[in-house]
Amino acid sequence: MKLCILDRDGTINEDSDEFVKSPSEWRPLPGALEAIAKLNHAGWHVVVVTNQSGLGRGLFDMGALNAMHAKMHDMLAAVGGKVDAIFYCPHAPEDQCNCRKPAPGLYEQIAERYGVELKGTPTVGDSVRDLLAGAAVGCVPHLVLTGKAAGYRGQTLPETFPAGTMVHDDLRAFAQYLVAQP
Repeated sequence: MKLCILDRDGTINEDSDEFVKSPSEWRPLPGALEAIAKLNHAGWHVVVVTNQSGLGRGLFDMGALNAMHAKMHDMLAAVGGKVDAIFYCPHAPEDQCNCRKPAPGLYEQIAERYGVELKGTPTVGDSVRDLLAGAAVGCVPHLVLTGKAAGYRGQTLPETFPAGTMVHDDLRAFAQYLVAQP
């Protein structure tokens, strides 16, 4: 199975220091939905992993999160794309859970659900914690220079990033790279 794991906020959609709390605040980044469709059309299954501590902080409820994801699914369908599943951590940082990235719990859930080893699976995010979580289970880390990582444009990545992190301008550039691989 060709599986690709994507972060949500800052990778697929605009991020916000104030949290993305409603469907009206959920806005896709330019070309991101088309990038997912491109991956799908090349035979890739796409799964989303996302920290949603706004739930644990009481900033929004499950209804709002479900509505944001319904909007994403609808917008993806309109461009011929889809995500197979969304794995999210609802906890606040102080909860010390195993599913909040950079902990690998969400990735372990994906491996269990799909019955696969994640070694060599591409994972894409806009922050070091996204990539550390995937690297902990053997995923190949890909950083997109959108969201939190926009400040790294033209810079050398800090040593805090996993070894071998590949860098792409955005999700569209990552999709072009991945589809071109033999």
